[in-house]
Amino acid sequence: MRKFIFLTFESFRFAGQALRANVLRTVLSLLGVTVGIFSIVGVQMMVDSLENNIKGSLNSIGDKVIYVQKWPWFFGGGDYPWWRYFMRPEPKYTEYKFLKENLEHAKAIVIMDFESNISCKNGSNSINALCQGITYEFNEITEVPIANGRYFIPNEVEAARNVAVIGSTIAESLFPDIDPIGKTFKMKGLNFVVIGVQEKKGKQIADFGGNPDEKVIIPFLTHKSLFASGQQTGDIAIKGYETDEGLLELESEITGIMRTKRGLRPSQEENFAINRPEAAAKALSGLFDSLGKMGFIIGIFALLIGGFGIANIMFVSVKERTNIIGIQKSLGAKNYFILFQFLFEAVFLCLFGGLFGMGVVYLLSNVSLGSLDLVLTTKNIFYGLFWSTFIGVLAGIIPAGMAAKLDPVIAIRSK
Repeated sequence: MRKFIFLTFESFRFAGQALRANVLRTVLSLLGVTVGIFSIVGVQMMVDSLENNIKGSLNSIGDKVIYVQKWPWFFGGGDYPWWRYFMRPEPKYTEYKFLKENLEHAKAIVIMDFESNISCKNGSNSINALCQGITYEFNEITEVPIANGRYFIPNEVEAARNVAVIGSTIAESLFPDIDPIGKTFKMKGLNFVVIGVQEKKGKQIADFGGNPDEKVIIPFLTHKSLFASGQQTGDIAIKGYETDEGLLELESEITGIMRTKRGLRPSQEENFAINRPEAAAKALSGLFDSLGKMGFIIGIFALLIGGFGIANIMFVSVKERTNIIGIQKSLGAKNYFILFQFLFEAVFLCLFGGLFGMGVVYLLSNVSLGSLDLVLTTKNIFYGLFWSTFIGVLAGIIPAGMAAKLDPVIAIRSK
């Protein structure tokens, strides 16, 4: 243990001497390692942050949820052209009621629809909002955190009352400096009573299902009477139980009941799509993996160039210190001592460059990018340290091996 500590100390001392002997040469060589680690860790941080942001948005449309819709989220290619999807009927309110009555593996079921850029007014205050019509169990499909007021009660939804849960941005715009609960605002010429205000969420890169801060939620039948002229169609969302692994039982049950309701014969294919958020998350994970690999390839080339610079420093260092190596060997230094001395020096130099690169990444993580929060995780820090160490070993092993094999008599005579 004492030998290891002494060896480490000597390596740091020699590395410090190498830095002081030719600062410009060393800095230029370390720059390649710095750029390489910055590229690898920076891209990884960016990809991880994007993935977490978008997956967080996907979570807002429900966990363990299956959507019954007209259009699939991923098309089937040339064997199933778009016009065949276009000819499908939209899911209906009567189908939602039929599923609600017959599904045994469903924890909750809702039908919902959206209308964008709807003008909401309160006196001289106005704002355009995303208006979403929902049935009662919507808060079981996805979280609806209420900061002020309350959620709907079943009677309000079934009776198509003119009540609304609004987002924080809507509340701030329509009711500045006053409590909006119990107050009314106009939408499509009708008065709506505010019963709840959602917690502020903030902007995200991808707001699947709309940003709650800029959304007005009303009962589904009220929504249809306002915007659809009585056509009671929308998207049906069904939440499964935790015990249903992969929601296989629920999906099978939905398919059978929907086929029965629509009168499809066994030979006919489904005229509805079953979509799952985890399928979208899986596809996005594949995309982010590809982006991460591309960033790694770019970074590794920069890192290898830095490694060549470090290797050059080590070859020069061995040549400059050949006489010292001879003296050390004549005093009894073992080959492994010389080997690890130079190897540790190469690793130290690479770690120094790598830490500087990660320092730049850390500064980048503090830059405000709007809705994207950049986070330098512990995993990415260790990732950068690993590649710095690896390149250090790679760059130093040959020069260190040459130094260890020097004949002490010849080495001590060199100048």
